Order: sequence, then structure tokens, then C-alpha cells
Amino acid sequence: MAKVCRLSGQDARRVAVRAQLLQRERPAGLLPVVRHLTLLQLDPTSAVAPSADLVAWSRLGSSYGPGDLRAALDDRQLIELGALVRPAEDLALYRAEMAQWPGGGELKDWQEYRRDWVAANDRCRRDILGRLGDGGPLPSRELPDTCARPWGSTGWTSNKNLTQLLEFMAQRGEVAVAGRTGRERLWDLASRVYPDDPVVPAAEARRERDRRRLRALGIARPRGPKVPIEPAVVGEAGEPAVVEGVRGQWRVEPSLLDEPFHGRAALLSPFDRLVHDRVRTTDLFEFDYQLEMYKPAAKRRWGYFALPVLYRDRLVGKVDATADRNNGMLAVNAIHQDVPFTPAMTAEIGQEIADLADWLELDLRCPG
Repeated sequence: MAKVCRLSGQDARRVAVRAQLLQRERPAGLLPVVRHLTLLQLDPTSAVAPSADLVAWSRLGSSYGPGDLRAALDDRQLIELGALVRPAEDLALYRAEMAQWPGGGELKDWQEYRRDWVAANDRCRRDILGRLGDGGPLPSRELPDTCARPWGSTGWTSNKNLTQLLEFMAQRGEVAVAGRTGRERLWDLASRVYPDDPVVPAAEARRERDRRRLRALGIARPRGPKVPIEPAVVGEAGEPAVVEGVRGQWRVEPSLLDEPFHGRAALLSPFDRLVHDRVRTTDLFEFDYQLEMYKPAAKRRWGYFALPVLYRDRLVGKVDATADRNNGMLAVNAIHQDVPFTPAMTAEIGQEIADLADWLELDLRCPG
């Protein structure tokens, strides 16, 4: 039986912060950051800056520019897959499951529905492949909608046949995002976008993805409910662990246990992987946070796109800020302190806010 690591709450938090490259020493560049974190999540909200850029800036500071991400995507060093930016070489870990779409073994009802919907629209699928083969990459508005059965949902995708079919074709490994014009995706045949690396068998690929995810998170639950976008669990990767005062089993990356810790202040995107799993954030950091952009203004506690504040190994508050680009200002509407800031905390967090304004090339306007 494997030995169980027994961690204090501080031990667990420091493992998580180390794993997310948020210590005082900055990483070497964007590509090493994405290769270690395994992904950057794309989100169109830019109340402060697009989330992928904020995550990169939180690690790299002013040495990072948004043009770095665009260049890496244009050079195909990074690839967009399912609203996530991943290292191109990692695509080999997903191709086997793409070939099994919509899943292996006994399918759930929703998987059968998607399979049957794509089959009913096979003519449209073949029309898209033919059009891309002749003239790709192309935006979706230049692709034919010959769907025989419309896509129906209760959400924003209702009757958006091409949008939904392209997403499923991407999940099948048939098409891929080849670039963007502004926010508009350009689609092409996956064979012209993805590197021609050997496909890793599905079971081996899942284990390797779990291993890489644990290296990026530091500490995570072995199992849990399925979530959209990216799992928050790591299977049997790493070593078993328990955290003092927290129920249940964890898995920890052993290489991070004995490293020295040198913390700093950091402002995080609401989609940052340090805080993306709200249950884990509560368990390890005792930090209450929700993204409130979908709430009516009167019901928000912290702000439309409040940035969680990391100080050393604790999450200590939120910064409600808005980039007012028309007036050239980064407006800091409020700084919410979950714990009273010491003079040292105030100075370091204030400097981080000033650095954010400088990076955005905006003047800083603070409350009061």
C-alpha cells in the first residue's frame, strides 16, 4: 500500500502556488508557461484583459505581450482546441479519443443524441469538408449550411447548425481552428493544422494527461464529477495525500513537496487554474469567490470581473477593476479585503495593480 503524504493546509497551498508558477521567480517565457500549465483558457470577456493574456501576465509580468500569444498560434507552436490553447505537441494525447467520438463503451443519452444528430447531417458535414479542402481556412459564415436536422437547445446554440456541427467535427478530429480574424475563428482541415505526431493510445494518453494536469495543479482530487472544458481531477497520478482539516483524499505531485517557497503578490483572472475549481479553492484556501458578470449589478458583492488577489500562499481579497480604454484608464472601483491588509501587503498589492495598468498602457484611477 502506498504511503500517504500528510500535509498541513499551508503545505498544500504552497504546493498549489508552486505548481501554478506563481512564486517570486518568473518563468522564462510564454511557451514554457503553457507547456507547464498544459492550457490557457480562451474567453471573450475583456473587462480588464482577455483571460488568456491575464493568466500569462500573472506569471510573466511586463515581459509578456498579447502579441506573443498571437505569434505562437500563428506559428502553430500553440493550437486552439475547444476554447483552450494547448501546446501543439500535446494534440497527440487527444487524437485517439477524437477517433472514438462521441465516446467509448456504453454511450449516455446525450452522447447518442449528438452521434445521431451528426449522422443525420452527414451531407452537410461532407459539404464542409469539401469546401475547406478546396479553399480553407475559412470563417463559418463562408461555409454551407445544408443541415437536414436543425440543432435545438435551450441555450445560445439553438438553431446555430454550423456552429454546433463544426464543434462536433473538431471533437472528431476532422476540422480545427487554424487562426482568427479578430474574434472570428478560421476553420480548416485538421490534417493541415495538427502536427503529424504519432497518436498515443487512449488509455496511455489519459494517464499522461492526468500526470501533466497534476504537475500543473500540484494537488487535486483523484475523482469527482465531470465538468465542462477541462477536468479538475487526476486519477492515480502522483502520490496519495491528506490535508489537515480537509475531508477526503487528494493526490499530490511529490516533486513539489520539498522545494523552497518564495511567494509574492499576484492578481489572477477569474478563470485562472489556481481558482478555477471553486470547491478546491474553498477547501485549500478558505476563499469565497464567484464570477459575478452574469449577476444583476445590484446583487454583486465584488464586481463584474473581480480579480482574485494572491499574497504569498493565501488568497486575501478581490480587486474590482475595469479597463476603460476609451478614456485611457484602468479604473479600480474597489479593493475587497478578505483579511485586513498589513502595510507590506498593501504596498505589494498596490504595486501589482500599478504594474497591471502599465502593462495595459492605461492610467490608473483608484478609489478615494
